[in-house]
Amino acid sequence: MNKPANARVRLAAAAAAAGALLFSGCGLQPADSYVPEAEPGLIRPVEDLPEDAKLTVTSKNFTEQLVLGKIAVLTTKVAGFDVTDLTNVPGSQPARELLLSGQAGMTWEYTGTGWIAYLGQSEGIPDKQEQWQAVHDADLANGVTWGDPAPLNNTYAMAIRSEAAEELGVKSISDIARLPVEERTFCLEAEFNSRPDGMNPMLEKYGMPRGTPDGVPDANIGIYDTGAVYSATDAGECNFGEVFATDGRIDSLGLTVLEDDRSYFPAYNAAPVFNTEVLLEYPVLADIFAQVSPLLTDEELRKMNLAVDVNGQEPADVAFDWMVGKGLITVPE
Repeated sequence: MNKPANARVRLAAAAAAAGALLFSGCGLQPADSYVPEAEPGLIRPVEDLPEDAKLTVTSKNFTEQLVLGKIAVLTTKVAGFDVTDLTNVPGSQPARELLLSGQAGMTWEYTGTGWIAYLGQSEGIPDKQEQWQAVHDADLANGVTWGDPAPLNNTYAMAIRSEAAEELGVKSISDIARLPVEERTFCLEAEFNSRPDGMNPMLEKYGMPRGTPDGVPDANIGIYDTGAVYSATDAGECNFGEVFATDGRIDSLGLTVLEDDRSYFPAYNAAPVFNTEVLLEYPVLADIFAQVSPLLTDEELRKMNLAVDVNGQEPADVAFDWMVGKGLITVPE
């Protein structure tokens, strides 16, 4: 999954080393440039687009980014571009460097990642529009232009077994504070447990101070390895688990994401991001992706991530099926 805040910074630092090797070799090669053949749907061929209009699309190498990358490849192919598929790049910084250098013209990026990992800000902004505007305005100086954000917000969230949500009457994080203390049990990764924008400030924000008799006692918090939080929450080892909002396991395990009704978690909305010179050459790209972004929600990405991670489908096929289902493209006859 895409890691918010400090985790992204550490990932970016590690990826930088990989990026140095990546760019010092004989040239980047896509790991898998396959996408199914597609015909226009709501996305139409661009009128008066030069025959030699070329675009290179990149993405990082985790499931959601692979799916989004293939959506971008299919979108621009159908629009009439000669597309080079450089999705599946190992790490945030190498993918970012492709965009900055002009070796790639477009990628999908997360607003919080841009703000914290690339622009060096200390913390994210919970309001989605404010976070997008802030990163959009700041990144222009780097030759990067952010398109309209999608609803999907790949940030931290709190989830509960759906049957427990009904039994306890819980729909939002605020509702947890209304439960008896013994029901305020949590499954967390070690990082979220200790990070300065993690568990403790969240409990303070929602009026349940950690370590207090009427808040959340330390004994109510279990620490799990990465990924084990989902299965532990599903098994009832705790009532509330720390998850990522677009993880496919939320649906496969029947978990319910609680509303962050006090806007604690920072925004990590995905948006199409362009090398500004490429966008100036082909401004229609912003309009093309404006047709796609509004359809990308947390729920849609959870389904697509699930199809890849649990059902074993290819990201390109999942992207194709989703786009056909939304009428963006059609199946060739």
